[in-house]
Amino acid sequence: MTVYESIKRSILHGEFPPKMRLTEEFLANKLETSRTPIREALKQLESEGLTVSMKRGVRVRHFTKKDIQQIYDLRTLLEGYAAAQAAIHRTEADLENMRLANESYDNAIDNYIQTGETTIEDILDINHQFHNAVIHASQNPHIYSHITKVVVVPLIFRSFYWFNEEQLRHSLEAHKTLLKAIEEQDMERARVAMHEHIYHGRDEVLKQMDTIDEQYSPAKEIQ
Repeated sequence: MTVYESIKRSILHGEFPPKMRLTEEFLANKLETSRTPIREALKQLESEGLTVSMKRGVRVRHFTKKDIQQIYDLRTLLEGYAAAQAAIHRTEADLENMRLANESYDNAIDNYIQTGETTIEDILDINHQFHNAVIHASQNPHIYSHITKVVVVPLIFRSFYWFNEEQLRHSLEAHKTLLKAIEEQDMERARVAMHEHIYHGRDEVLKQMDTIDEQYSPAKEIQ
């Protein structure tokens, strides 16, 4: 695991909670490495929206309810448009990629529920594969660059973290509904299906915000 991956994992899992200040010195000591890879990792994490620069070090980004509303609204507009365009432009190869991603998603959920061998990170990764297949099918390369700016990993991760079996199954069914609309080249249904799917994740994050804030507040600071 790289320095970047290690810090990112600690943020996603709450070891480095929202508002926590991180310094190069602290991270270098913790990860037993020099400051150069730490500095490079922090730049990448900031570009992904996980950290915010301070005069000394960085702090883990904290999201307010207003942030969440605005981020998910933007994501809904962009991915809804991508889904509608995918319904027009998709190829058989695109449809096959979506089907395979959904099969993997179904299997990952089963393994997660039944054995625990599959992790939430695995489920999140496969979910991204499906969404990326939809975006690719839109045949608009500009959409992806814009979507990556608003798909903030901690928010998506937390929505999945709080999902129980019923909610994970609901997510899978939403994928199936979306896939069917794209297969049938139903633009409006594809758009609406994507909107409903994303807003379901948003609502789950908002519902748990008070719990999250209580769990992580006050955040620990590293001097």
